[in-house]
Amino acid sequence: MIRPDAIRDYGFGVRTQSYAERDAILYALGVGLGHDPCDEGDLAFLDERSLRVLPTYGVTLCSPGMWIREPALGVDFGKLVHSAQAAEFFEPLLPGATVTGTASVVSLTDRGEGRGAVLVLEREISNADTDAVHCRLRQTLLLRGDGGFGGPEAPREAKFEPVGAPDAVGHYAISPRAALIYRLSGDWNPLHLDPGFAAKAGFPRPILHGLASYAVAGVAVSRALGRDPGAVGALACKFSGVVMPGDEVTFEVWKDGDASARFRALVGDRKVLDDGAITWKR
Repeated sequence: MIRPDAIRDYGFGVRTQSYAERDAILYALGVGLGHDPCDEGDLAFLDERSLRVLPTYGVTLCSPGMWIREPALGVDFGKLVHSAQAAEFFEPLLPGATVTGTASVVSLTDRGEGRGAVLVLEREISNADTDAVHCRLRQTLLLRGDGGFGGPEAPREAKFEPVGAPDAVGHYAISPRAALIYRLSGDWNPLHLDPGFAAKAGFPRPILHGLASYAVAGVAVSRALGRDPGAVGALACKFSGVVMPGDEVTFEVWKDGDASARFRALVGDRKVLDDGAITWKR
């Protein structure tokens, strides 16, 4: 049985992680950059001699790991779903650095018996030497098997409803090897590697990581509007469907000001990302 107080009071401590140019390049390859090895825009994130780092790489750093799986928390882990991701990006990540990460549970709300609970985890990633904050992120987890514990009600969220045709449409081909490469950035869940494990979870083959789809959105939506994916200042979306390695994802984009947009993503006519929002620093 879920233990709300133990979850809210969970002590994450401070995590430290060092990464090098190779790690940032591997992340960019996992996101799909380099499909055209002569694309200079992609090469900026792949060439160690003058490397830029994708802002979304910060989301993978100093991860608290599978903390929610600890038996003392009482969560039905088999019914947990990563339902949404949001982040603000501040100081650019260096090609190689040591960073620190803090984490805290900012809310745990109750959707009711049989409807699950919603947990929001906030993390902050900073440079260990300068204390400059690289990113602040919020991860939303739907605990489908843990509703009805008597906690505060989950608030209703406004949903983006597009009006008219999109201002831009972008297509992004996901490599059949995408999950195999992306997992090297730290997410070792066998759901993204092992066909037998994926089959037991109800999937025909291993699926792409949600955070890989999130990172792809930052690149694809930026490119659809002629923006620099390295200048993303904030990115948020909900995960509404599964992306498979080998899929082609279509991004529909609506401008929302001079330096912001809303978006959704589909594979065929199946929605996979929803309520997308992005801003750029310049």
